[in-house]
Amino acid sequence: MKTHTQKFISIQEAIEKARHSQVRSGSSKDQAKGEVAVRGWVYRERGSNAMKFIVLRDSSNIIQCVLERKNFEKQWDEIDKIKIESSLEIIGEIKEDKRAPTGFEIQVKKINIIQIAEDFPINKDLNEELLGDRRHLWLRSRKMTAVLKIRSTVFNAIHEYFRNNGFYEYQSPIFQAVQCEGGSILFNVDYFGKKGVFLAQTWQLYAEPAIFSLEKIYTLAPSFRAEESKTSRHLTEYWHAEMEVAWATFKDIQDHGEGLIKNIVKRVLNENKPELEILERDIKKLEPTVKKPFPRITYDDALKILKDKCKVKIPWGKDLRTIEEDELSKLYDTPIIVTNYPKEVKAFYMKGTEGNPKVVNGCDFIGPEGYGELIGGSEREADPDKIKKRLIEMGEKPEQYSFYLDTRKYGSVPHGGFGMGVERVVSWICGLDTIKDAIAFPRTMTRFTP
Repeated sequence: MKTHTQKFISIQEAIEKARHSQVRSGSSKDQAKGEVAVRGWVYRERGSNAMKFIVLRDSSNIIQCVLERKNFEKQWDEIDKIKIESSLEIIGEIKEDKRAPTGFEIQVKKINIIQIAEDFPINKDLNEELLGDRRHLWLRSRKMTAVLKIRSTVFNAIHEYFRNNGFYEYQSPIFQAVQCEGGSILFNVDYFGKKGVFLAQTWQLYAEPAIFSLEKIYTLAPSFRAEESKTSRHLTEYWHAEMEVAWATFKDIQDHGEGLIKNIVKRVLNENKPELEILERDIKKLEPTVKKPFPRITYDDALKILKDKCKVKIPWGKDLRTIEEDELSKLYDTPIIVTNYPKEVKAFYMKGTEGNPKVVNGCDFIGPEGYGELIGGSEREADPDKIKKRLIEMGEKPEQYSFYLDTRKYGSVPHGGFGMGVERVVSWICGLDTIKDAIAFPRTMTRFTP
């Protein structure tokens, strides 16, 4: 078959073409049908000596293809060798069939076998570790295809939100010589034999200098944290959506975080209903995030709520752990914004709350359904002396931060920003059991291959 002259369309386009033929006929009694040419990989196959049923998949959908031996006597020996993940080109008549997986099937007229696959090394009995070893092949699964499509929508929605709100995209270095979020979770790098170089935990210290130029900036970039954690919520390499804004109040930062999450969920609900169905995700659990304002409570409020409604007592000054965040999330159907944490549990750059020096203008967005912190943000401290004092308290050397402190000497202004873990958001939206499925090739404490 000379396929190079054939116009191939996606499986979803073929289905829509068949549906359109029914509309054009003007009668619901007429069957949706039409000749189509599609190509893809074998998702499932079964049959007998007389007939073969192949479920073909591409990036858009799956469709059942029926081959009768009487039409392929010369090719039947080769057709009979087709296995899962073999690659094919198919031409045939598509028609509606409610018994088929997607309600349509193709009666095959011509088939071009591109490659007959070997025995596929993935089956339903594989555990998580073995699936991780075969990750490069597991990406072909319908689950991972659905997640990766949603992930793409999330990335697009992030860019859309910031660009529609007047932000410039800005990049900071991945190799950094200062820590921002805690020295114990830094990845040290051998930088031409020099010590004291790390992979970026965040762009923040290199972003703040740029707001005096661009005023409103954002980035989408990988961050690296050497947390010795094997939980379902942690990755050592993850994608970080971060923003920084000049002339911003603490409320502005919270408003942007809420606006960003709402835009992401709205986009996914509008564009990825088929993928959410594949993942068996209940969209009613996502809709409140778009429709309702996020509750905003202080750290003190959170402790009282935990004590009164959850029977969990936390001494003042302790950070909220996963268990406390999960208990809070059970009480709300949208993300919760928790503000004004104790100064001692937050980073050195957070501005102290006016009238209460024990707390800072920092906030965490806690995701619903036990998905943990989605966003962490704050108003930034503008006083260089206060920053130096906090650095010394943390055992850091202020002189190593001289470039950062310079930003406070020449026209310092109120400003702030936040960071959002993209995989946390994808994991929540998709309803995943583990954050490892929110990225194509997860990097964790125990895995750096394939």
